[in-house]
Amino acid sequence: MVQFDEKDQKEKIAELYEQEEESLAQTLSQKYGVEYVDLTRVSIDTDALRLINEPIARKVEVAPFRRIGKKVFIAMRAPGRADSLEAIQTIERLGYQTRLFMVSSASLTHAWDHYKDISHASASEGGVLNISSEEIERIKNKLKSIEDVRKNVDASFASSKSHRVSRVLEVLLGGGLALQASDVHIEPEEDFIRVRFRLDGVLTEILEFDHETYKLLLSRLKLLSGLKLNTKSSAQDGRFSVKVGDGEMEIRTSMIPGNYGETVVMRLLDPSTIGLPLESLGMDNFLMQLFLDEIKKPNGMILNTGPTGSGKTTTLYAFLRAVSKPGIKVITLENPVEYHLPGIVQTQISKDYTFADGLRSILRQDPDIIMVGEIRDPEVAATAVHAALTGHLVFSTLHTNNAAGTFPRLIDIKVRPEILGSAVNLTMAQRLARRLCEDCKKSVPITGAARESMNKLLHNIPRPDELPENKDVMWEAVGCDKCNQTGYTGRLAILEAIKMDGPVEAAVRANPSEIEIWRAARPQQIRRMAEDGAVKVLKGVTSLDELARIIDIEDADLMAMKDFGQG
Repeated sequence: MVQFDEKDQKEKIAELYEQEEESLAQTLSQKYGVEYVDLTRVSIDTDALRLINEPIARKVEVAPFRRIGKKVFIAMRAPGRADSLEAIQTIERLGYQTRLFMVSSASLTHAWDHYKDISHASASEGGVLNISSEEIERIKNKLKSIEDVRKNVDASFASSKSHRVSRVLEVLLGGGLALQASDVHIEPEEDFIRVRFRLDGVLTEILEFDHETYKLLLSRLKLLSGLKLNTKSSAQDGRFSVKVGDGEMEIRTSMIPGNYGETVVMRLLDPSTIGLPLESLGMDNFLMQLFLDEIKKPNGMILNTGPTGSGKTTTLYAFLRAVSKPGIKVITLENPVEYHLPGIVQTQISKDYTFADGLRSILRQDPDIIMVGEIRDPEVAATAVHAALTGHLVFSTLHTNNAAGTFPRLIDIKVRPEILGSAVNLTMAQRLARRLCEDCKKSVPITGAARESMNKLLHNIPRPDELPENKDVMWEAVGCDKCNQTGYTGRLAILEAIKMDGPVEAAVRANPSEIEIWRAARPQQIRRMAEDGAVKVLKGVTSLDELARIIDIEDADLMAMKDFGQG
């Protein structure tokens, strides 16, 4: 007998109704010339919601959902509705610039639901909920060292309890920006809260504070990030933005439960760090020319590999900026969109919009160049290869250890070896090494174990005539006030690449093992990552200790090639 699940049927009908309503909102947005947004997919800024009280917002069907300085984003159901426009004009009379968005009723309901977060926080924090973008900018320009951050947080405790949390958060964000931290970690221990910044890829302890302040700070961050205040036993992810200078910095928050409270990580997506030109990434002239030649080709794939946090996205963004021009359509598919690039169409995957779905849709948008955030399964790989073979230049990433590992990985996810020669133009791999501080680094003779390691790396190295004349000296980290006593400031890429040519294609077809692919590629005169790093050690750009931290300098495949020669 056929079973009829009434509840399931009602849910499906409701889902269809919501989809139709979203589609109608998009259609009306085009009719009225107003932008469309789905508020269920963005974080709601409760500071913006405060600009209109809840009863009025519900009555006139509007919802301020983001506030950046004096700019406010406002969602509405009917752009021509008189009482809605009157409410918006009230906000404008307060000195705010408004930007209007068309939304569905489901979006408005989602935004209005956040009013309860405001009332909850007002009871627990005395109604003091604002952090100041202007203050964060001031702090960023003022703080110069870890000790400055500590002193300013300590000074914040002189504030009243209600103001303290905003002040501490401003100092942490401003200090993180000043020290160019990529992440701020807030970690509860039994008796205190530890704060660490990730500086140049390494976690550095900054300060400790009390559990009472932590609880207030946690509520504040949940409100800003659009997270549930009463959820403490499961993970949550959110985001918020602050205006810094002429740009906007996005902060992505991640919270997971722990023994003594929720651990918080804030990723600081400073747009100034993504605007790096190719020349600043740390590649030598030989590799630079190779990349410039390859990214100018009209079709094929360029694949960048490496672990999370190795700078793959930064490098691909630099490629995109180098090739983007008015006569070319560039579309990206990312998870998530971390930085915004002018002149480029950037799209973001979601639960209902996967890499595979997105890539198929992008191909119908008449692109010249496509960037896919990651190739991780057969469907995405097949579609990306098809795009490369049908007149598109495709940039993407893979998680493999080195450039040669790209080919076995693609074969593992069902790409046929015989088409890789036509589809792939270039594979590359990279790591990020810390730069030695120019103010305190010291030269030392290369002796003992260091001499043995360097001899292995430099033996039979491609293009030996380009090496520094003095191969008996390297530099070490010391530490000073300029580098916060770390000995390092900033980072650079350690790189390797394999260009597709006849010998490499033959190796991929016949025996796609990494060592055979490396041997086939050796005549290209491109250095391996360990060799590239060794040259940078001789030049005093980084240290041998730092190179050994990020790369296996005893790489068995590399050493096996030393006796094979350069071809």
